[in-house]
Amino acid sequence: MALQQSKVSKMKKRMRLAPRRYKGVATASCPACGAARLPHRVCPTCGVYKGRQIVTNTAE
Repeated sequence: MALQQSKVSKMKKRMRLAPRRYKGVATASCPACGAARLPHRVCPTCGVYKGRQIVTNTAE
């Protein structure tokens, strides 16, 4: 079994893990209205998903 030869400093460890850092939530643009929305979700602005009107937004 392999054993650690010397202590890995916090800086070296963080440098190694840096490419895997959380980049945030990726958004996609709605093809119907162009608003930002989450991928694979109904657009909160116009209510369209995969080219079909799923939710009707009514202003009260």
